[in-house]
Amino acid sequence: MKKIKQTAGKTGNHGISKTADNIRRMFCSTGTRNGAWSIGTAVLVIAIVIVFNLIVGQIPEAWRNIDVSSTKIYDISDTTVDLLNSLDKDVDMTVLAVKDETDDRITTFLSKYDALSDRISMEWIDPVLHPSALTEYNTTENTIVVSCEATGKSTIVSFDDILVLDEYSYYYYGTTSYTEFDGEGQLTGAVNYVTNDVEKNIYQTSGHGEASLSTTITGLMEQNSYNLSELNLLMTTSIPEDCDLILMYAPTTDLSDTEAQMLRDYLGQGGKVMVIFGDAGPTELPNLEEILEEYGMTGADGYIADTTRCYQGNYYYIFPELSLSTDMASGISSRMVLLTNAHGMTLTDPERENIVTSAFMSTSDEAYAVTEQSQEQGSYVLGAVATEPLSAEEDSTDASDADTSGDSGDAADSDSASDENGEIESRLTVITAASLIDPNITDSFPQLENTTVFMNAVTANFEGVQSLSIEAKSLGVEYNTMQHTGLLSFAVIFGIPAVVLIGGFVVWFRRRKA
Repeated sequence: MKKIKQTAGKTGNHGISKTADNIRRMFCSTGTRNGAWSIGTAVLVIAIVIVFNLIVGQIPEAWRNIDVSSTKIYDISDTTVDLLNSLDKDVDMTVLAVKDETDDRITTFLSKYDALSDRISMEWIDPVLHPSALTEYNTTENTIVVSCEATGKSTIVSFDDILVLDEYSYYYYGTTSYTEFDGEGQLTGAVNYVTNDVEKNIYQTSGHGEASLSTTITGLMEQNSYNLSELNLLMTTSIPEDCDLILMYAPTTDLSDTEAQMLRDYLGQGGKVMVIFGDAGPTELPNLEEILEEYGMTGADGYIADTTRCYQGNYYYIFPELSLSTDMASGISSRMVLLTNAHGMTLTDPERENIVTSAFMSTSDEAYAVTEQSQEQGSYVLGAVATEPLSAEEDSTDASDADTSGDSGDAADSDSASDENGEIESRLTVITAASLIDPNITDSFPQLENTTVFMNAVTANFEGVQSLSIEAKSLGVEYNTMQHTGLLSFAVIFGIPAVVLIGGFVVWFRRRKA
């Protein structure tokens, strides 16, 4: 009995040893080592990914988000960067919204904007948890209160102004979609407003069939803190004292003799006037043309066609040559401006020697002034500025004998206020094509710089004011299609498949031969 038990014990020990040897040999095999290496590598990669995500999570949100959108809605223009870099006052932005429920495009842009300047302080307040905040700031939910303690000014930016709703789709189809993103324009305009102590009053004339400014232009006016009001010269006896600029946009009927004299007197006192012609050109408005001739600008009959600087062979769609510098060139990079139905002018000798007139937009030498009866070839002016230095003590009726001791400088770049010697300067800006700010052009060709040229021309009338021209970015769908069949399309359709087939055949043939 004892012998049997001893044998059984030896047999059991032998079985355990054999099992251990089998396990040892299994872990020493090549397959096991490869499997262990794979598992270890996978664990290491997972650990690296986790640690990397933890590190990235500590990076500010403004640096984590990369703009891969086709319209680059998160890109910040140099205009905004320059403005924020020059801030000498602190700006507070209070966002009254539930952050987790806010559109990602808005939250992403706000984080990027906040990171641009140490002068900007941004705070999110949940109006659901803190309903008294809406009463405190006298606003509604989903708004941004922008304020500056130094100036005591504040303004409100609504999310609806940043993400512009497609009202047509909403009301007719019940779908919610957006057409534009105007985050930069709205916020930069608000910052400029609350930090700027200077506001300018622009009076737009009425009573002569003038056209209305587009919403794009009025929005840019608001960004620059320009107060736009209506002025009917027939219903007043004088120009308002707070008028900084008179704007006449695309008049269809002429000034009366009384109105023309009012403009002369206003210019004679150092006033600023800007005229933009529409369908009716200078030669069709004789009283207005007479004022222009006093300042060295004479209208040409008909519409202007340019055979060399035109859009896709349409001679009446003109890309004018720009002659801009300093303030007038601010924000200009491509120097591409498109005009249609433009009238022309030629520069002549002004009535007074101290008037300096210069062109900032003109055609090529291969342009024509076209009427039903004739075609006159030449180079025509499409935009010009005339300035006249005046003594501050001089009576406006004696403007022709004004003191000219001051340096007049370049007309397109001259300052508009009085200098240390007590001189003031009148300024007359003339643009011969209302299409410069026509929404059919500015909205269809956002890459052009029409609005920037216009806003620069307006701002050049004011001293110490920076022009802001930031348009909303379209959210329309862009289709990446092949417009025309050419060498590239031929290579994609036929060339690449042929190379792949030939390469595959060569590999198959070599392997078969081997």
